[in-house]
Amino acid sequence: MQDNNNTTPQGLSPRMTIRVSKGSLIFAIADTDHPHNIIYEPYTAKSGVSMAANLREAFKTADILQRSTHRAQVLVDTPVVIVPIEEYDETKNDILYHQAITGYEGYAVESNILPDLNAVALFALNKDLRLVVEDHYSDVRFIALMRPVWTYMHRRSFVSSRRKLYAHFHDGKMEAFSFERNRFVFANQYPIKEWQDAVFFLLFIWKQLAMDQRADELYLAGDIREKEDLTAMLQKYLAKVSFINPKADFNRAAITDIKGIPLDMVTLYLG
Repeated sequence: MQDNNNTTPQGLSPRMTIRVSKGSLIFAIADTDHPHNIIYEPYTAKSGVSMAANLREAFKTADILQRSTHRAQVLVDTPVVIVPIEEYDETKNDILYHQAITGYEGYAVESNILPDLNAVALFALNKDLRLVVEDHYSDVRFIALMRPVWTYMHRRSFVSSRRKLYAHFHDGKMEAFSFERNRFVFANQYPIKEWQDAVFFLLFIWKQLAMDQRADELYLAGDIREKEDLTAMLQKYLAKVSFINPKADFNRAAITDIKGIPLDMVTLYLG
């Protein structure tokens, strides 16, 4: 029996969620007795130390990781290569990924099938990190960090017939993507140091996709700095710019009250 991310089949312990991004670890686990329905614990990672070593130390010190479960899901924040499902050949994962993405030599290449989008997401996984996780859990899923966000936004995209561009901000970068029915038409990641960087990239993508400045829609989500400045500048060029508010989108679900919880974790549990 398979479980989804926000329900646990009878008789099975809930999955520990481990979110791994550059310099950051966050842990969570479903708990219906908790006011937010999950226990959520950010971990202060030591700089200059690998995330695998940080996680190994966290297993000794983080209270949440002492909870009894043999099941885990790990959100991994590394660059993704999207492959149309009809072109996917599992034997070519490593070659395809390392041809497209540099800087992750020596990493394992994992894959997530995205059935609603007729695609497969390839992403890099640090081998030492995998060993640390598998030392503690016998049933482990590794998930591209953006997967729950893509899944949720894709379902949301059918609300109106206009074309839509989405931009999700997290961990110092912007993930921009767009769908056409049940396909990606665009997906890419951009480093964001200043809010002006986001304006430049979004307007470039808008033009590249030949989107309509008056009728098509831009949706912004996640950890957005200088939100007002970003919006004001974008609205000089695009008529329909909106922010996705998880509290409103998810009907004020308790998990959305957790300060600082990333959208990928909200959509993992609720999406």
